[in-house]
Amino acid sequence: MSIAMIWIIVGIVLILTELLATSIVAVFLGIAAIIVGILLHLGLIESASAQYSVFGVISLVLLFTARGRFKSWFVGYTADSNEHPSTLRQDIGDRVTVLTDFQQGQGRVLLNGVQWDAQSNDDLKAGEVAHVSANQGILLVVSREIQQNN
Repeated sequence: MSIAMIWIIVGIVLILTELLATSIVAVFLGIAAIIVGILLHLGLIESASAQYSVFGVISLVLLFTARGRFKSWFVGYTADSNEHPSTLRQDIGDRVTVLTDFQQGQGRVLLNGVQWDAQSNDDLKAGEVAHVSANQGILLVVSREIQQNN
């Protein structure tokens, strides 16, 4: 197996590890490794020091220029530091979109662009609209009807 193929395999493995840890770092290291493997295969670089230098430079450039832009694709919406954090009490009564059919009272919903695990006494189906009635930590309680809090 050639060194170029090893670089490419390492790159693919790094990209696949991003599926397990969504830190959005491994994917850029993987892309850099694949580029080094291709450049090595084409004969544009040869020495080990050139391989590591190109890998380092490409990795850093990708991390600093593209990570912020692509992070939302992999992990969904996250609030910026200058945004006010969501207060779940304010979200009570808000509409959510049901993403998965609720089975045994459990399912997934979309609230303000973020997916949540949810529970409900109602038999909710994907695509339906429900309303937040409470939260239990990271679990939303939802229902078809808006709950009136007194």
